[in-house]
Amino acid sequence: LVAEIEKKVTEAFEVFDRESNKTVDVREIGCIIRSLGCFPNEAEVQELLAQIEVEEQEGFVHLKNFLPVMTKVLLDKRFRPIPEDVILHAFEALDENKCGYITKEDLVKHLTEK
Repeated sequence: LVAEIEKKVTEAFEVFDRESNKTVDVREIGCIIRSLGCFPNEAEVQELLAQIEVEEQEGFVHLKNFLPVMTKVLLDKRFRPIPEDVILHAFEALDENKCGYITKEDLVKHLTEK
């Protein structure tokens, strides 16, 4: 199980490792965590970052530092996924015309308006 989780974490990390040097920008960590099915809020992401040693090159996280922390998060099932009914309810709120889809324009409008 641990090897499977480590493989999954490594693959997710590598998607964001644009230079293929086993490092990612610290600002990508929240996206990586969420791509693994965990949905922490920003404060919780910052708590995780406090556990992950950030490399001397200010602002970069190395896979070797990220892997053990994220593996433990997944093993502990620390951040539960958002239930489907909650996601569906949010989608329905955005689907004002009740047509079963959201246009790009409507999505942009909803995401940029206050």
